Amino acid sequence: MKNKKPTLWTMNFTLLIVATTFGAVGGVAGGFALSFLVFDETGSTLASALVLASSLIPGFFIPLFAAPWLDRLPRKPFLVFGDLVNGILYALAGFYLLTRPFTYLGYLGFSLLLACLGSFDSLAYQSIYPNLIPKGMESKGYAISSMLYPVITVVMMPLAAILMDTIGVAWILIGQGALSVLGALIESRIKLEEKNRLDGEPYSFRRWKEDLLDGFSYLKREKGLQAIFAYTSFSNGIATGYDPLKIAFFRTAPGFTSAMYALFSVAEFLGRSIGSVLQYKVEIPPRRKFGICFFVYQFYSLMDALLLWLPYPLMLANRGMCGFLGVNSATMRMAAMQSYIPDEYRARVNAFDGICYTAASSVLTLVVGTLGELLDYRICMTLCGCATILMGWLTIWSRRKYVRQIYETAPSEAETAD
Repeated sequence: MKNKKPTLWTMNFTLLIVATTFGAVGGVAGGFALSFLVFDETGSTLASALVLASSLIPGFFIPLFAAPWLDRLPRKPFLVFGDLVNGILYALAGFYLLTRPFTYLGYLGFSLLLACLGSFDSLAYQSIYPNLIPKGMESKGYAISSMLYPVITVVMMPLAAILMDTIGVAWILIGQGALSVLGALIESRIKLEEKNRLDGEPYSFRRWKEDLLDGFSYLKREKGLQAIFAYTSFSNGIATGYDPLKIAFFRTAPGFTSAMYALFSVAEFLGRSIGSVLQYKVEIPPRRKFGICFFVYQFYSLMDALLLWLPYPLMLANRGMCGFLGVNSATMRMAAMQSYIPDEYRARVNAFDGICYTAASSVLTLVVGTLGELLDYRICMTLCGCATILMGWLTIWSRRKYVRQIYETAPSEAETAD
């Protein structure tokens, strides 16, 4: 009897995607509104960058504490609890803004609290997601996750701009909280058998330390993962610092508006959607993936460097090309990495990746924000884009032998689907 063809859309995977959709809808709207609220209240790119940088700080130490637990215990409860509490806090913040004025220090504290809870939730999500993708469907699964956010962004960003001027930030946050709680309820229906690796013994500080050191030992042997983490931490840190610059540029440059900034999401959506469909429909041979990804890293950074110098129509074309290429490289990288990393190490390795990202972003966001106070916003982005290009050669290309191995040893659908 012929084996039934495997499908990506199992009940568990569908529930996770639906829950993620609800959370992302609120997150895009709330994030957009809060970004402009901070700049409008302070008028400073450095103040906006400080909020971003401070919110990243918990991502440096919380994964160190949580990752060994997540590699020993079921990850689903962490995922559900994180979204539930996140939703409650956003709703409370919305009710607060209905009756009291915005305070910068209060918002800093709120961002730190959310970042602490978000670190648990994000780490659990990254670790559980590969286990909900059927074998042989890794590329398709990550293509869906890569396409989901831009689809929601293109719908919600223009809507968020309208809602911000009509109902206000407070009600947007209340809506975001309700959607996060709904997402948590949906996630609670996921049925997944997860191993408890405590072996009936209490989880002591000594065991936690041993698990952490074991994770470090694994990563120390993996030169390819080290190179990927170094580059993506630097490039993502610079990209995070771009956000306040772009917001300030569109707020201050003659002829530009926040609505025009929101339309960036439309161009990126079109590019990312086409790229995600390509990833979903076409199986790219593993031997070609490294070359494609390295080209994308270089091209994307060049496009960032040129972005603010272009006429607005070419800005949209710029974002469209980056969206198309970026989603392809990100999907290939994530599918390859998460397939390559053993499940018993996944939370710890992802935590180390997150720590590298947080450390780089915390520093680089402030550096870019400071440069934005001293230099023309366009010059600042050009310098940072050139620095990212150089970083790609110093990390990914210099260790291409090891990075290539990660892409080429990742299981393909043809190899695993019988």
